Amino acid sequence: MKKLLILACLLTLAFQSNAQTKPEIAIIPEPVSVTKLEGYFILPENVVIQSPALPELKQVTAFLQERFSKPTGSFVSVVQHAERPVIVLELNNRANPALGDEGYQLNVTPEKVTIKANKAAGLFYGAQSLIQLFPAEIESMEKVTNVDWQAPCADITDYPRLGWRGLMFDVSRHFFTKEEVKQYIDAMVRYKYNILHLHLADDEGWRIEIKGLPKLTEVGAWRVKRVGEFGYFAPPAADEPRDYGGFYTQDDIRELVQYAQERFVNILPEIDVPGHSLAAIAAYPELSCTPEAVNYRVRSGEQIMDWSRGAPPIALVDNTLCPANERVYSFLDTVVTQIAALFPFQYIHMGGDEAPINFWQKNEQIKALMKREGLRNMHEVQGYFTKRVQKIVESKGKKFIGWDEILDGGMPPSVAVMSWRGMKYGLDAAKKKHEVVMSPTTYAYLDYMQADPITEPRVYASLRLSKSYEFDPVPPGADIRYIKGGQGNLWTEQVYNIRQAEYMTWPRGFAIAESVWSQPEKKNWKNFFGRVEQHFKRLDVAETKYAPSVYDPIFNVSRSADKQLMIELSTEVEDLSIHYSFDNSFPDYFYPKYTEKLTVPKEASTLKVITYRGKQRVGRMMVMPVEELNKRAGKK
Repeated sequence: MKKLLILACLLTLAFQSNAQTKPEIAIIPEPVSVTKLEGYFILPENVVIQSPALPELKQVTAFLQERFSKPTGSFVSVVQHAERPVIVLELNNRANPALGDEGYQLNVTPEKVTIKANKAAGLFYGAQSLIQLFPAEIESMEKVTNVDWQAPCADITDYPRLGWRGLMFDVSRHFFTKEEVKQYIDAMVRYKYNILHLHLADDEGWRIEIKGLPKLTEVGAWRVKRVGEFGYFAPPAADEPRDYGGFYTQDDIRELVQYAQERFVNILPEIDVPGHSLAAIAAYPELSCTPEAVNYRVRSGEQIMDWSRGAPPIALVDNTLCPANERVYSFLDTVVTQIAALFPFQYIHMGGDEAPINFWQKNEQIKALMKREGLRNMHEVQGYFTKRVQKIVESKGKKFIGWDEILDGGMPPSVAVMSWRGMKYGLDAAKKKHEVVMSPTTYAYLDYMQADPITEPRVYASLRLSKSYEFDPVPPGADIRYIKGGQGNLWTEQVYNIRQAEYMTWPRGFAIAESVWSQPEKKNWKNFFGRVEQHFKRLDVAETKYAPSVYDPIFNVSRSADKQLMIELSTEVEDLSIHYSFDNSFPDYFYPKYTEKLTVPKEASTLKVITYRGKQRVGRMMVMPVEELNKRAGKK
């Protein structure tokens, strides 16, 4: 025994003396408190996890077993009591008030690891942080050799800033399978998200089985497949097969709910009404105010809205449920009844955004409704509809939540608001004592382009990582009593598969995770990005796709006094150099380094740029047509 202790001490000293093998503590989201201690915990070949035999801890121990066995080859056992446990999971007999329901204390010594928490969720999040202390190869699903399986000794105390930490996954615009949704859940919980907002119905597809309304999935879940720039496809011909799509059976939903709950995630279901309802109307045209709805089909990506005059859009087809039609409320009662039974989460999201009014304005049923109910304008018409839907939701024992437009029609404080059009609407809602979830386009729209449009699927706006990191869900002047939390929203019009969903989510999902979990005074962009780079390595090993857009240069185009095209280049990351060419060749480290504004040579057709850190290439080769630069500069 004495020899073993001496050997362990020598190994610890060897690791301490070798600075190159010393791992960095790079946890995302940043914990409340981290104290680095001397030495390293070295994972043994036989790992004994001591844990209470409670059902709610099953996934915690399963996660640790998988991570410590697959990449390392160690044998991992879980027991209730052990003489010398390697990892100890402990629920506090007397609750630590500082930790709440999701906080934890993680202590790593050369001898063992101890995670303490008040509740099982805290142990789960402590386990996530523990794994992040190990080398990136711990993320592998296969055995990896020649790795020192060690973690730095540390004392960590951690708990979330906010209770609602969400990601919205739009499974309507493109259908994602049950297994892909599970994959998305597995990725998000690594960064301590606890809400998955599923956008289950829109113009492009109805994704959930509703008993007694079979056409919702027989008709509403399928469309013609199109690939390219969504929103500008040619309308499908009558004979094109409508075989692209899918839906979740109620058994699928139960399975997903259980899978999420085991990982301490609640699923928030959304059925977006009264707008965004073309899939439902294609299935049941009688839900529309418009007689032509009998000819409507699920949208395949063709243009159906004219946004040239701003919001609300001018509808080219009427994608709204009819507020003056009693059958609509019977329909929604059936839908909400079944959704309430399937999803245990206390909230149901009923949309309320971007409802066009031009079809309502000329409809006799709507005019009669306005006269009967004393409604003065279309905001009040939608408010009438929303209040009736609210009563349906609340009659099922659930809370109603909707996009911030619902407040335009006046709603009682019992209604929760998801603020997407900016922070202002969330602040206003909180002042009126509504519960608020902040998910503003300014910081949290994960469908936005992450870099220059020449490198990204074209969307109407951009959102860089550094901007996402500025997100503060509790801005100055907000009453924190009413700010539930925040979330990122991944709309999927331009996201055709799960790999692209990953690419759009990470690393901006890191920034939002830190905004909703970590204390605001801990925020530091340089420190954060240093940790992000460590997690890029982890995602590489895990075979999770992510965007390297943060390394891409930013183009700022102008014209000189003599109308010469001038290009200013910058980067989000401080220590990068930009190398460029105008001669159609591909630049590398030996090409000219950008130091000041560039003037485009007279006959040049392209500007190629690439970024380096030292002599290591980090950015993607970007090919910028001079024609595009001229367009951006305009005719000044």
